[in-house]
Amino acid sequence: MELDPLFLSRLQFAFVVCFHAIFPVFTIGLASFIAFLEGMYFKTANPLWVRLSKFWTQVFAVVFGMGVVSGIVMSFQFGTNWSNFSYAAANFLGPVLSYEVVTAFFLEAAFLGVLLFGRDKVPPGVHLFAACMVALGTFISSFWILSANSWMQTPVGTELQDGIIHVTSWSQALFNPSFYYRFAHMGLASFLTGAFVVAGVSAWYLLRKREVEANRKALSVSLWMILLLAPVQAVVGDFHGLNTLEHQPIKVAAMEGNWERAEGVPLLLFAWPDQEAQANRFEIGIPKLASFILTHDWNGEVPGVTDVAIEEQPPVWIVFWAFRVMVGIGLVMIAVGVAGVVLRRGGRYWQASWFLQTLRVMSITPFIAVLAGWVVTEVGRAPWLIQGIMTHAEGLTPSLTGGMALFSLIGYITVYAMVFSAGVYYLMRVLQDGMEERDTRTDAVFERPARPMSATQVQFEHGGH
Repeated sequence: MELDPLFLSRLQFAFVVCFHAIFPVFTIGLASFIAFLEGMYFKTANPLWVRLSKFWTQVFAVVFGMGVVSGIVMSFQFGTNWSNFSYAAANFLGPVLSYEVVTAFFLEAAFLGVLLFGRDKVPPGVHLFAACMVALGTFISSFWILSANSWMQTPVGTELQDGIIHVTSWSQALFNPSFYYRFAHMGLASFLTGAFVVAGVSAWYLLRKREVEANRKALSVSLWMILLLAPVQAVVGDFHGLNTLEHQPIKVAAMEGNWERAEGVPLLLFAWPDQEAQANRFEIGIPKLASFILTHDWNGEVPGVTDVAIEEQPPVWIVFWAFRVMVGIGLVMIAVGVAGVVLRRGGRYWQASWFLQTLRVMSITPFIAVLAGWVVTEVGRAPWLIQGIMTHAEGLTPSLTGGMALFSLIGYITVYAMVFSAGVYYLMRVLQDGMEERDTRTDAVFERPARPMSATQVQFEHGGH
């Protein structure tokens, strides 16, 4: 059987991106949470806030390291598997990816050192500033990456001349039509991911009666964030969908499983899209609701997948189901936020074991939702690598063979499995230790001894002069 280099290259990039994406989407939200904890400690001097900050900073450091390692090789694939694309888009993507390193990664790395090792070496205000800079660095990084990706979805501010893309307006290219919606959608997803992970871990500790007061505070903060942000995410997602309808109507048609352009289109709750038959099987839907959501008119017209030739259509069943996974999880998140408010009466939100167990399970769901959203975004654009300009086949390295692509794919899977295993091992150790301090020489839990007081301090303690 002949190996298809295009399919294997797309599979490889999808694997690497999905593996890498779960780390930054968590660290973006977690960095802001740590900055909040540092701010509360700076304001109140309550030691519970600093204990939480120390613990979650350890988690952040491990996940940040895994994200850096898994993300480095992504740029290599542009040259090995997608050289035509790299050559054509270098005038825009080259500077953008370089700016991400210079403005974001260096900022994060420098101040992360202060955050990790400078607590007793710098003034509290400087330590708080370092936490804020790390959080800012994560957002700057996401700005450049999402700007580049959004440009590939809605390319403006550039022109194609002799197979090379030239930038005609940097402001238009960077702030392209889909960027604002995608950036807001991804930012909220990051906050929700951080909130659900904090809630799940705090619930796990509370079920075991460990550091109850500190974890109760962390759980309370995260539940307020979920209550506020989950509905906002639904609204932003709606605006993002309307923007996609304007610029990428075939993607929306695939999301809705709508094959023929029509009015009064139902919202399909279940269907099995059949690409070969260009139709759905086993449809269950709510009449006219898709038209109302997309056009705010019960009889509004919705585009169909068959508006373009079959070779320009995305794989509908993947986009259709990935979209429903993302939306379904979002609705459950809203329900969790509402349940958290209801259970606050009498402190049941941190005492009801069924709710704490639910939060433990829910800590994984934001990652699934984020990956499902990326599948919708990237697979829904197929067969375009740059929408309307370059297809995946045109961007592939001409000399790449199926065997070469398979070999590198197996290599990435092997290395990433090792990275993931090591990262999970260290994360489990951090979670097992909790907020207790450990003597790394004996691996035993200990209380840090107090420093002996001088004669002057002794006199002061006893009110002497």
